[in-house]
Amino acid sequence: MVTPIIILLLLSSPLGISFIYSKFSGKPLNVKKYAYWGLGITFIFFCVGHFVKTEGMVEMLPSWVPFRLAIIYLTGLIELLIGIALFVPRYQLHAAWLAIVVFVIFFPANIYAALNGIGLGGHQWGPVYLLLRAPLQIILIAWAYFLCAKGHNNLRLSTTNSVG
Repeated sequence: MVTPIIILLLLSSPLGISFIYSKFSGKPLNVKKYAYWGLGITFIFFCVGHFVKTEGMVEMLPSWVPFRLAIIYLTGLIELLIGIALFVPRYQLHAAWLAIVVFVIFFPANIYAALNGIGLGGHQWGPVYLLLRAPLQIILIAWAYFLCAKGHNNLRLSTTNSVG
């Protein structure tokens, strides 16, 4: 059940590392930039799973779904494109909205896998895994939504202490 921890680390590491750098350099932290990077790295990680753990991914889809292997490869490619787009300022906002759509559309596959104990990424734990996966899904959606919210454009944090 290491996968959710890896996902959270990939998601938050760019922001955490840049926060530490900002603290020591005195430069303001561009929160959205590094939040986009974290989500981009996470999506590339998701993509890799589709091509490295292909059989396990295929098993996450019900047997009645046609072209399961093709769907896994196609969704892996979609995740790669989203991941790359999250690094390109021109496409970041659209990619973040698409990420939300993907999180919502793909979640039933996680539910199916957990309910059927399919052994990939913690799903073999059965329904108990959903107690961890559902909150993780909410965190991922909230992270992407934060990037889409207009009130957070160009959010920068000063990490220097100013006493006044």
